Amino acid sequence: MSKNAKDQNDDSYSGEEINYADYYLDDEDDYLDEDEDINTSFNENKREDPARVEKNTSMPDNKSRLSENDPAGADESRKKTDIQYQTSGSKEWNSEVRDQEDMKKESAKNSDKMRNDPGKKDTGNKKTSQEKTGAQKNGAGKSEAQKASTGKTGAQNTGTGTQKSSTGKNDAPKSSPGKSGPQKDAARKTGASKGTAGKSGPQKSGAGRQGAKRNSGNPAKSSGAGRRPKKSGVPIPLLAAGVFVGVLAAAYIGVSVYFTSHFYMNTEINGHDFSMKTAADVKEYIEQQVQGYSLTILEKDNKTDSISGEEISLKYNENKDIENVLKKQNAFLWPQAFFVKNSSKATVEVSYDREALEDKIRTLQAVKAEQIPPTSAYPKFNGTEYVVEPEVTGTEVNQELLREKIHQYISEFQPELDMVGENCYALPKYTSESGDVTAACNEMNQYLKASITYSMDQPVVVDKTLISEWVTADAEMKVTFNEGAVREWLREFGKQYDTVGKTRSITSPWGKTVEVSGGTYGWSVDEEAEFPALVNSIKNGEVVTREPIYVDGQRAASRGPQDWGSTYAEVDLSGQHMWFIVDGVVALETDVVTGVPTPARETPSGVYSILDKELNSTLVGEIDPATGQPEYRTPVAYWMRVTWSGIGFHDATWQPAFGGSLYASGAGSHGCINMPLDQAGALYNMLPVGTPVIIHY
Repeated sequence: MSKNAKDQNDDSYSGEEINYADYYLDDEDDYLDEDEDINTSFNENKREDPARVEKNTSMPDNKSRLSENDPAGADESRKKTDIQYQTSGSKEWNSEVRDQEDMKKESAKNSDKMRNDPGKKDTGNKKTSQEKTGAQKNGAGKSEAQKASTGKTGAQNTGTGTQKSSTGKNDAPKSSPGKSGPQKDAARKTGASKGTAGKSGPQKSGAGRQGAKRNSGNPAKSSGAGRRPKKSGVPIPLLAAGVFVGVLAAAYIGVSVYFTSHFYMNTEINGHDFSMKTAADVKEYIEQQVQGYSLTILEKDNKTDSISGEEISLKYNENKDIENVLKKQNAFLWPQAFFVKNSSKATVEVSYDREALEDKIRTLQAVKAEQIPPTSAYPKFNGTEYVVEPEVTGTEVNQELLREKIHQYISEFQPELDMVGENCYALPKYTSESGDVTAACNEMNQYLKASITYSMDQPVVVDKTLISEWVTADAEMKVTFNEGAVREWLREFGKQYDTVGKTRSITSPWGKTVEVSGGTYGWSVDEEAEFPALVNSIKNGEVVTREPIYVDGQRAASRGPQDWGSTYAEVDLSGQHMWFIVDGVVALETDVVTGVPTPARETPSGVYSILDKELNSTLVGEIDPATGQPEYRTPVAYWMRVTWSGIGFHDATWQPAFGGSLYASGAGSHGCINMPLDQAGALYNMLPVGTPVIIHY
């Protein structure tokens, strides 16, 4: 824009940048509305002052004003714009309506130009009234006037004489010839006539009133021109979403209809995959399987047998089971098939010669082999603890199950039957996976925690090795602790370590070695008392070292074959002599007189002990049946009891002598060991109660 043009139109020049796309590229309806507004404006102006319109739109005035404002560029601008005018006096305003596609291209061109040349602000758009004359310099050259018919110009400003052009990119309105009249301040969606300067002609809203209304230069701010129309209807994103949902719904329904006659994905029938198949496909498959069918039977020890369909006259009998499986399928729930495997059972009816099949089964190697029954898993002691001993299946065949599986496999046209995998062999009641067996092992191992050590000459230990023999589990895996076995063990334990009455050997100070048996001295375990003590220790898992409970008074001096130890009294009946040995050394010895060697009066042999001692005691014999009186009453100074029946050491002042064979020649006692008075007194003082006494021949 020239400086003069700007000065002349200073009152209307705003300096704003105009975005043309905001005003004339909305949609097709906007263009149509704009056309209607322009035509309406022309029609109103036509009624008001046709003469004035003719004058303002005449070619000579435009040319003269253009020349005055820009003499040098008037012709050039006219060449660039290449506007076609009508002859003067035409009553029809003919403009060529530009199609929508051309307008969009023009808008894009202007937008690109603005982006490519940001230094120029609204060049070709912000024009002064002088520049916006009929010639329309630069910007007007690319306006709609190029395509308009003759007589097409913008609204003219009659107040200043300067022509106001409308170079927008909207469709030029069609009006009667020669009646250009005032248009709207700026046609909506125009590109060039934004911010026209000067005073407009008569306004559309002013019923014939011609005013001098100022224009800011922004067509959007002029009287209704360029105002962006409100959009109406459904928003495009919502419309697109609706279309998308509709397409999805149609697709879902279509797939559902498909699955009314086809099986789901991941569908198995009798172990075979029939995904996306029809009932007819399944039946066709089954019929095909019948031809050339053969069942291979896998047995133990890598043995195999086979049964062919031809051998048993196998034939498929069609039924409705396949269709029924399909009917149970809900077609509208087909998405679940992506996540859940559909496994169905259908009765596939086949016919075959049952007698021929029985003959084939009887000839199977597994059936003809020796039928060894299975053995259940059970708790087994491995030397440390009880563990599960695995089961043994044996070779016994479960005939009923085998026949059932053969029929099933033939019906399903399965190629192989694994007898082991299908448990066609007789199974034990308990396997290594059975919880009952494991529980039994755990319970039995609780008993094995106990360890009781008896302090004998050699320690005797009752631990897991021995206890494992007393704990058992029956066929039902019920654990039992065998207390009877414990009692029996104690009896054997007593026999081994009880010494009372047992035969022992002894060597006298004379060097004579003899064997002696009988008597009351020695070890004797109280089995009745020890039994509950041992059982409780085992059940409680105790780990202890102790002695067994002994019978009262039945404890010996030491362990070993000669349990009397190194301090004892010894009597040799054959030699009629006695010794008192202390710590292996003879402390006293003397000749003695023992009982008459007859059953009624002899001195018993064996190992005894001093039961008690008494001074100045009277010895009383047994009652004589004939007289009812004791056989004797004899007072003694020193009495040392050996048996409770009346045998002991004592002094015998009535004996004429001691030793030799007096005991056998009528001087023998009733069984006591007679001693000289002084020796008896010495022994009494030396011999404590409990001292072992060994009497032998």
